[in-house]
Amino acid sequence: MQSAAAFRPCPAGQLVSRNPSRPLLPARPLRVSVSAAGSVATTRALALGLLSASPKSRQRQVSCGAAGDAVAAPTAEEGGGLMKTLWLGSLFGLWYLFNIYFNIYNKQVLKVFPYPINITEVQFAVGTVVSLFLWITGIIKRPKISGAQLVAILPLAIVHTMGNLFTNMSLGKVAVSFTHTIKAMEPFFSVLLSAVFLGELPTVWVVVSLLPIVGGVALASLTEASFNWAGFWSAMASNVTFQSRNVLSKKLMVKKEESLDNLNLFSIITVMSFFVLAPVTLFTEGVKITPTFLQSAGLNVNQVLTRSLLAGLCFHAYQQVSYMILAMVSPVTHSVGNCVKRVVVIVTSVLFFRTPVSPINSLGTAIALAGVFLYSQLKRLKPKPKTP
Repeated sequence: MQSAAAFRPCPAGQLVSRNPSRPLLPARPLRVSVSAAGSVATTRALALGLLSASPKSRQRQVSCGAAGDAVAAPTAEEGGGLMKTLWLGSLFGLWYLFNIYFNIYNKQVLKVFPYPINITEVQFAVGTVVSLFLWITGIIKRPKISGAQLVAILPLAIVHTMGNLFTNMSLGKVAVSFTHTIKAMEPFFSVLLSAVFLGELPTVWVVVSLLPIVGGVALASLTEASFNWAGFWSAMASNVTFQSRNVLSKKLMVKKEESLDNLNLFSIITVMSFFVLAPVTLFTEGVKITPTFLQSAGLNVNQVLTRSLLAGLCFHAYQQVSYMILAMVSPVTHSVGNCVKRVVVIVTSVLFFRTPVSPINSLGTAIALAGVFLYSQLKRLKPKPKTP
């Protein structure tokens, strides 16, 4: 199939032949074969921005054809659309599943092994090994990256490291459900930091949608059985650092990392986070996640190490899948999916760990999550800049 650049422009739906003496024969139907491997290739192409043309422009290109042949409109797109929908649904399911198991295994380890810096470093170590494996095997094309790009990425790696570390610190202190309820305030910090550092002022409706988020988190905090200030402020710090990462990615990475797709950018950040956190681990907690230390602490060595490894794999997997989804859908759709994911994680963690939840606590959590959903929908109303 020829590239989009090979198509000559013409009015939508008009059949054009370069040879006037050649009659326009019935067009040969365009057939598209879609397989699981093709879906992965499509995902990679989307991440690289190769399929950025609008549906209308793509239809014009296919209708016009090339090399003097009249080509029919892409009626076979229906089959491709079904396969893409099934593939996208599978990715959402994996995103939720990996996130659920990450929180379960992570909490189980942190309950008996209260060293969040060690645990976070293990997760980055697992992610580094996975990233290197994907590059070496060619599953993901190894990026060509310059020193200037690494310098630009370093601030993102630092705040990414801090965000995950603060999340683990919170999970070690309070219930999983409460940590994720507090993290529902991410939109509040996103709006605040974007306004302060990027000058992006929110609409009135977006500001209104933040009220139930803040109110719901406050209500849930007042009635949370596992509440303590260390867990609360760790989760809040996680919100600030993760949203700072998003702001930095807009402020520093624009037009600098065009050669990097989302998956490679995340993999590079993971590797850099491993090296950033390594000296911090050595000079604070020390290397504690060893068979010798675990045995001396009276812990089940195989159980702790196995769950730590599984948590690390799930941690890297759910973030990789998240970036794959983001390459296929709009940021608003991804935000809605993330809101639903948080609900699923809260419910499953409450059921698995049998966390005591009062009716008022449940109401506060529901109000906060409803506010997050409303916020994601109202982001559509953000006025677009006027084109000259």
